[in-house]
Amino acid sequence: MTYARYVAIGDSQTEGLGDGDDTVGHRGWADRLAEHLAAANPDLLYANLAVRGRQAAQIRAEQLPAALALRPDLVTVMAGMNDIIRSGFDAATVADIVADMIAQLTAAGAHVVTMTFPDIARIAPLARPLRPRLIDFNARVREAAARPGVTLVDTFSLDFATDARMWSVDRLHANPSGHARFAAAVAHALDLPGADDTWMAPLPPLPTLGAWRAASAEMRWFATFAGPWIGRRLLGRSSGDGRTAKRPLLTPLIDGNQSMLGKSGSS
Repeated sequence: MTYARYVAIGDSQTEGLGDGDDTVGHRGWADRLAEHLAAANPDLLYANLAVRGRQAAQIRAEQLPAALALRPDLVTVMAGMNDIIRSGFDAATVADIVADMIAQLTAAGAHVVTMTFPDIARIAPLARPLRPRLIDFNARVREAAARPGVTLVDTFSLDFATDARMWSVDRLHANPSGHARFAAAVAHALDLPGADDTWMAPLPPLPTLGAWRAASAEMRWFATFAGPWIGRRLLGRSSGDGRTAKRPLLTPLIDGNQSMLGKSGSS
């Protein structure tokens, strides 16, 4: 099947953080998926409404109405990680929000792709206490996706999805290789022309770090990335404050004024 109107909603992963930067623009897996879709239909129109830092309830309130108004035939929904890493997280509540978004989009005639999240404890060992939350949430997303008109990309058990070589140094966002693999995973799940299962191939083993080097790496990561994130939370701030969608309207994949590496909007 070919698609003509693709809309992506979500947070920083869908916005494309880790694949480009705020100067040249962020590409990311959704932009890369749009390229797969355009290979099958050069007339594809694409919008990316994702904004970094958004929680599931914010995505539903801010992005879902805009997505529905664009009358898409394909929507990708990635939401929940910014909820999982916050205190007071309730898996049932957040999963119900994701399920509601899926239900509204499918009722409007769109095919929906949604995802589970990789094992966070294997990406950032200091985040191991969050693993039960992640497992609970993923199980609920699988249930929400078990309905007609929905495709699930289940990444939790895939080795490559937690390989350090797929992630940026912040361990919060995929790097270009990770974004490319994730786009290939969605293309394969949608059975797009030219898509195959090579995205699942594991990488060669990494050398094992000694205990001291591993501990030092964890402490550097915490000081450089986790600590500042915690500081923003304590101050009630978000990385997405003042930002708007980088691609708010359905437009051709590349037109005279906008390339795939569109800069994220700000107000």
